[in-house]
Amino acid sequence: MSPVLLFSVVIGYFLILLAVAWYTGKNSDNHSFFIGNKNSNWMLVAFGMVGTSLSGVTFVSVPGAVAKESFAYLQITIGYLIGYLMIAYVLLPLYYRLNLTSIYNYLSKRLGHRSYKTGSSFFILSRVLGATARLYLVVNILQEAILNSFNIPFWATTLIILVMILLYTFEGGVKTIVYTDTLQTTCMLAGLVICVFYILNQMNMGFGESLQVMSGKGYSKIFFSDPNSRFFFLKQIIAGAFITVTMTGMDQEMMQKNISVKTLKDSQKNVVSMAIVLSAVIIIFLFLGGLLYLYADTLNVTVTGDKIFPTLALEHMPPYVSIIFIIALISALFPSADGAITALTSTFCIDILGIQRRTDLSQAAQKKIRQKVHLSFAAIFLLFVLVFKWIDDPSMIGLILKIAAYTYGPLLGLFTFGILTKKAVKDQWVPYVCIAAPAICFFLDKYQKMIFGSFEIGLELLIINGALTFTGLLLIAEKKPATAEALA
Repeated sequence: MSPVLLFSVVIGYFLILLAVAWYTGKNSDNHSFFIGNKNSNWMLVAFGMVGTSLSGVTFVSVPGAVAKESFAYLQITIGYLIGYLMIAYVLLPLYYRLNLTSIYNYLSKRLGHRSYKTGSSFFILSRVLGATARLYLVVNILQEAILNSFNIPFWATTLIILVMILLYTFEGGVKTIVYTDTLQTTCMLAGLVICVFYILNQMNMGFGESLQVMSGKGYSKIFFSDPNSRFFFLKQIIAGAFITVTMTGMDQEMMQKNISVKTLKDSQKNVVSMAIVLSAVIIIFLFLGGLLYLYADTLNVTVTGDKIFPTLALEHMPPYVSIIFIIALISALFPSADGAITALTSTFCIDILGIQRRTDLSQAAQKKIRQKVHLSFAAIFLLFVLVFKWIDDPSMIGLILKIAAYTYGPLLGLFTFGILTKKAVKDQWVPYVCIAAPAICFFLDKYQKMIFGSFEIGLELLIINGALTFTGLLLIAEKKPATAEALA
């Protein structure tokens, strides 16, 4: 496949995004940048959030993991559905009742200023690490497929892509992203479906026959019953629910789009409908993973993991499929990166710098600060993508979930404590509790064989982290209850 043609496709796709950004970003201000003037269409938000939730890692790593993990990811997906219901009917009513721009303002009202800053800081850390890991995976594929042919170094490729993202998010923010995510999700899903039908056609198989062959090779097993295994179904379902609650419901990037919808009822419809569509899409990804390995066997291709889909699509399929793959891949890349930079800008400006609370700053001054922060996060993304290039982990989805377990655990503990108890805390001690909990988890994870024997800690590390944070908050709780205003 000609690298020049693929590069032209990438540029053409970006120009379309830029046109959408120009149209939607006209006359935008800080309010539209942060929450889209609370006027986003819930159906567009729901569909676009499918792309944000999946990202390039899902597009490449979920199919690639089928050889080792079969369809075990469906266990986590069941947990996702439970988690989205919790978001829709527990967290969203809270956020709308308090009329939040940043969801971490809840921690300020409920627990105190340092709790608020701690929650915001953990979100920033988690989103920077998670988003740059996702970005690295896709940039690395584009580098090997296209940019190496032009002798463009990896750092320059990353810089070019980040500049592209900045160009279409710099003015419009959430208002623009709602529309660009919808376009990108459409392209990604179209690419997924086309690849499935192409492989089925090449192997002269129907859906039923292909599932039978997958089953014979052990690719289609869903439920794992060994309690000691990290794939044990109860572990995976419970962990999936908590992953969703934290990585979506307690994540400013994801909830920023939800609370940009005008009414609570529409926002709830957005979350529930997104959960259903997302589950269906993950099933297709897993099915595609099985097909990729069956197809690789017929071609005597031995690559596995994250490399199997790019290798087959770019080297063993006709040019039109390669183009569709590249379009789908960058469609998976942009939603996870553009939303992350925008959400990080919002959180840092609102929660850390407090620009909306400063009466000495005009709208123009606030906008200038916001733009400088936006550029700064793009530079930070460049740095961390280069760090992940140096690490070069063979399965990025496992690394991303591990990062989430360490960094979202304190957020889980903070929000759960605030919602389930009526206690106040010694606010000055909260940062130490939130640092101690992941430190203990690191020790448990590193020495788990010595401590637990054959029992494996998997994704439930997130729950352990949250429970440790919750326990620590109980230990520093005040004797007097929180005020009625804080509990409102």
